[in-house]
Amino acid sequence: MVAQGGKLCDCTSIDFSGKRERELSMELNGSVAASQDGPMSGRSRSPSPDLHYGSFTNSLASLTSRAREDDEGHRGEEGRASSPRCQRAHLAVAVLCYINLLNYMERYTIAGVLPKIQEFFDIGDSTAALLQTVLIISFLLLAPLFGYLGDRYNRKYIMIGGLAVWSVTSGCSSFVTKSQFWLLMLLRAIVGIGEASYTTIAPTIIGDLFAGAQRSIMICCFYIFIPVGSGLGFIAGSGVANLTGDWRWALRITPILGLVGIVLLAVACPNPTRGAAEMRSERVVEKSSYIEDVKYLLKNKSYVWSSLGITASTFNLGALAFWVPTFLTRARVFLGLLPPCTTGSCLTSDSLTFGAVTLVTGILGGCVGTFLSRMFRDRVLHVDPLICAAGLLGSVPCFLITIFVASASIPITYVFVALGETLVALNWAVMADILLYVVVPHRRSTAEALQVTVIHLLGDSGSPYLVGLISDSIQSVHPETPDWSFRSLQYSLLLCPAVGLLGGLFYLVCIWYIAEDSRAVARYVSEDPPVPPEPNITEDNQAP
Repeated sequence: MVAQGGKLCDCTSIDFSGKRERELSMELNGSVAASQDGPMSGRSRSPSPDLHYGSFTNSLASLTSRAREDDEGHRGEEGRASSPRCQRAHLAVAVLCYINLLNYMERYTIAGVLPKIQEFFDIGDSTAALLQTVLIISFLLLAPLFGYLGDRYNRKYIMIGGLAVWSVTSGCSSFVTKSQFWLLMLLRAIVGIGEASYTTIAPTIIGDLFAGAQRSIMICCFYIFIPVGSGLGFIAGSGVANLTGDWRWALRITPILGLVGIVLLAVACPNPTRGAAEMRSERVVEKSSYIEDVKYLLKNKSYVWSSLGITASTFNLGALAFWVPTFLTRARVFLGLLPPCTTGSCLTSDSLTFGAVTLVTGILGGCVGTFLSRMFRDRVLHVDPLICAAGLLGSVPCFLITIFVASASIPITYVFVALGETLVALNWAVMADILLYVVVPHRRSTAEALQVTVIHLLGDSGSPYLVGLISDSIQSVHPETPDWSFRSLQYSLLLCPAVGLLGGLFYLVCIWYIAEDSRAVARYVSEDPPVPPEPNITEDNQAP
């Protein structure tokens, strides 16, 4: 069943494996072979999960309207028996959430132990920030490839392969020695392969398992684990480093948990038919090239402007998540609450505290954003970009206060950090939902991949390095004192509120186009597939 007239979608009719498609195709093999009506049309139904995009078997299945009607006639009897399918769909989302949690835990473990890494390798701010930059650059370079593959091949196998690479290279990065900073950077870049394979594909699987209000809830659950994983990365990283006395042990936690994720993906995650939860019937869609998909997305104004808005959010969160714990540690030294970090452990409680704040505010912001979206969407068609704009613009004064009040009061700084992160977190789940309802199903993996490429290319791939570079430039023309170590980072962080203001304006522009683009997708998924012509049987080829 699908969401129609605002009603909640049911997952009982979702084809998890493509089995029904193959059965219907086999039933028609004889009749199609007998018709001998010339070559197949260049059109094919939305691809089954196990077959190449536009395969011959898919085209056969598009001819089975009568068999499909018979199948739907039995659904009332099967409703009770098919409830395990819904349970399997929810289990799949739980597995995807778990891996998303590990993804962001691993990414921000480095930030949680950054002062110790700088001390170990004797590197400055800009060089340390390259650890994040190289990961994001490899991630964004490979995202379009995985988006292309995700729209055409088995998404489950792609994610398993990527997660295996991610686990192995992440674990290997914990064994580098003091003279191998170059190797640590190389391994961090390879980690981006696994992230690219998973991040571009997982949301589209959720979009194919659920529709309507239920999909919004599932997407919210998935994206809540971005701040939760980020927060746990800070907490686990600094906690393990303090416990063992070696920052490298902090990098060995998520690879072990990643191996568990591979098993869970293989056992519990389906590869549903693309668009299965939305389409009223098995559609016939035009085969399209990658270039045609990109052109479609560039003409989709809601997609373009919302992607620019989330890019600004990603720029800010990438820089702030990477530098705020270090910034607060330097603020404590500036205020005389800590001695300067020269020898011994450079870690403080700020990584743990900031991680906890990020975790709580991420959950709170994600839930509030989804709640507001569901409450007002039926009455205000453009409510989603409005929520995103309000959250991002509201975070600007909060982060400005955070940056300047740190020189006076650490507790007040944390209050405004929490408020700003909550406001930014309003848009995570809402933004993902926007993409799913303004882009047609068979182009969503490509849309996710291109959006990921843009938000990381212009967002958090460079923002930590840019802030560190500005900080080093300011520091270079002033005495090397703890005071200027704090001031240089403080002034460089002012870049973030300026970008946040720009991002809020992008979301406001998106408001003008969101209703039209969402209606176009709704029309597409609700249309009946074209009825194939009857075979032209003449007296000469009729059976005697």
